[in-house]
Amino acid sequence: MPAAREGTADAPLLVERRDDRVIATLNRPEKRNAIDQATIDALHLLCAELEAIPRTLILTGAGGVFASGADIAELRERRADDARAGINANAFVRLALLPMPVIAALDGYALGGGAELAYAADIRIATPALKIGNPETGLGIIAAAGASWRLKEIVGDARAIELLLTGRTVTAAEALEIGLVSELHPADELLPAAHAIADRISRNDRAATIATKRVFRAPRGAHPAVDLEEQAVLFESPEKLRRMTEFLERKQK
Repeated sequence: MPAAREGTADAPLLVERRDDRVIATLNRPEKRNAIDQATIDALHLLCAELEAIPRTLILTGAGGVFASGADIAELRERRADDARAGINANAFVRLALLPMPVIAALDGYALGGGAELAYAADIRIATPALKIGNPETGLGIIAAAGASWRLKEIVGDARAIELLLTGRTVTAAEALEIGLVSELHPADELLPAAHAIADRISRNDRAATIATKRVFRAPRGAHPAVDLEEQAVLFESPEKLRRMTEFLERKQK
């Protein structure tokens, strides 16, 4: 099936649909893909679609930049009620909870809200040009769209609190070293590498992939009960029987 594309050239989010995946490109290159309300609205629409029809999501940015942060012009005007509404935070939580994996392909800047959007992905890969971090305290605010709790889950408490309190930017090499990203690729190979990961995921059983992500995201206290319940469902699936039978038949040849 040919890929379907959505979004005019000036849309904040360009969406390409394939049978097994969706590629979404943050598209405000003149603003270094700063995340504004229109971008958040577009992300919610995309999440609604992927909740209804689960597919792997590849998330990237136009113009050699992932996202330079939240749109400061909008952020400056927000007040206490806007903070409590969790405008960016709720969109990123929704993205993280999508049934199928989210792959963030990062190039250039991923700062502030852009970094927090990347942290919400399941898998992060990058180019050597990546600069990622949370400079929010320098602007008189905190990283309240996920970094304060997601970052320590990714890189550990000690590293996360140092990065959040200093607000310093992490290079691609350090991001790879501390496990913030899992691979580095030249810019022209970044999207092909993201697709290669999506290809590998696509070859696996869809139900098992969704169950794996659900179990992985479950709180510590839910284990092992949540693992066993998901496994019980999969043990009864025809696809499990088919795949294991094929494996055994190949082994016998």
